[in-house]
Amino acid sequence: MKELVKLIVTELVENKDAVGIILEEDNGEVDIKINVAEADKGRVIGKGGNIINSIRTIARACAVKEDVKVNILSLIHI
Repeated sequence: MKELVKLIVTELVENKDAVGIILEEDNGEVDIKINVAEADKGRVIGKGGNIINSIRTIARACAVKEDVKVNILSLIHI
């Protein structure tokens, strides 16, 4: 799941080296934090949050297969 989110985010941003994904697991729940450069933050969020919501939907669909609950918690810029 981490690799899938990283692949999607990496393709969206211009500064690909700044992409980082932090995955924290706790009792069947997975929290994913996305790190991108400040200039790329809008590319990942999208207009009205459409892109980040789509990433959440894809991650949740993948989580069903792994029988866990996933949350995309925050978008941290560096």
